[in-house]
Amino acid sequence: MAHFAKLENNVVTQVIVVSNQDILNEQGQESEELGIKFCSNLLGGTWKQTSYNGNIRKNYAGVGYTYDEGRDAFIAPKPYASWILDEAKAQWKAPIDMPTDDKRYTWNEATTSWDEVTV
Repeated sequence: MAHFAKLENNVVTQVIVVSNQDILNEQGQESEELGIKFCSNLLGGTWKQTSYNGNIRKNYAGVGYTYDEGRDAFIAPKPYASWILDEAKAQWKAPIDMPTDDKRYTWNEATTSWDEVTV
């Protein structure tokens, strides 16, 4: 199965699954172009292929994600103002790495640090 994301102003508004048989070219190979045509004919709009494993456009598209044409990547909404984009992965990361001591932490934007969860 192939997955396609509908874009409006480069923001994902819908993700659908398309049968592989609907995107096979004459040589029996998957074609993104055929998938885009299939989705456009079915539902209208602008479409891009996405994948669960990140092999296409770095991240699996989700509703509310942005498609960045220059990076050819789907990027999640920025979770905190202080977070920065990891260019290699097109994913947001905290300006300070989370501790790796097997405790649970949550991000504190007011202090731009990790707070231990003590529940």
